[in-house]
Amino acid sequence: GFGLVNVPVRMYSAVEEHDLHFHYVHAPDGSRIAYQKVCRAEDRPVRDEEIVKAFEFEKGEYVYMTNEDFEAAEAEGGRTIDIRVFVPYEEIDPIYFERTYYLGPGQDGEKVYALLLNAMERAGLAAVAKYVMRDRQHLGCLRVRDGVITLERMHFADEIRTTDEIAPKDAKVEKQELDMAAQLIEQYRGEFEPEKFRDTYRDALCEIINAKRKGEVVHAPAVEEREAPTDLMAALRASVEAVQRRRSGGRAPGRADGKRDGELERMSKGELYELAKEADIPGRADMSKKELLDALKAA
Repeated sequence: GFGLVNVPVRMYSAVEEHDLHFHYVHAPDGSRIAYQKVCRAEDRPVRDEEIVKAFEFEKGEYVYMTNEDFEAAEAEGGRTIDIRVFVPYEEIDPIYFERTYYLGPGQDGEKVYALLLNAMERAGLAAVAKYVMRDRQHLGCLRVRDGVITLERMHFADEIRTTDEIAPKDAKVEKQELDMAAQLIEQYRGEFEPEKFRDTYRDALCEIINAKRKGEVVHAPAVEEREAPTDLMAALRASVEAVQRRRSGGRAPGRADGKRDGELERMSKGELYELAKEADIPGRADMSKKELLDALKAA
């Protein structure tokens, strides 16, 4: 809905998730585990036609709901994505975004769809809208991406938790530490290239599944718990140097080896592991503290 103009659209999921799906089976014979809908009071399975949705108004007091009740609540909006306001897209905090859909033109709606799409592109604005889907009302953001209107399903403001109990209260940061942290951030500066990021956890699970199919025994590597740095400045400085080494292919410039090695020796195993991770040292997960120290000194 765009003022008095209706734009017929079809909704498509914009995300194709690659989750691995696992099943519960009975180990001795490999048969799948089935779950039954059981009435707790009568301790017996129940048929689907005996099951209704209900809202627990008070403890033990249920209000039964029918499909017609939910349809009555859909009166506002119905099957319409109702545009309420146009705003600059960058003004919307990403915390509100939940899931993305593509909206394609519906039957006989190509022209009016193209009109809205081109008008939004010319204005450089996104649209905030309300709509109903799956028995509940949603907030949404319409924007143009790659020649298509996308719908970002959004959270309502009262669904976003405040940070009052989460934000640090009395932590004091020294200027020298802040300057070094800023330098570390600068070392990581780059462009966002999404194709460079992979779900390595899923890749590792696939490798384990294939190995177990072949009868191989799989052992989990020892993973060290991350520890708070005992010397924050030393950890920051060594982190900057690790990134510089990784990018230059050699030792970090401007540092004497003896002084650098002394800083490494004062670090905990967790700190050394993080630096080994930054330096991409192979086999780091199975190394002792001394082995991590030797590998970092040799890097």
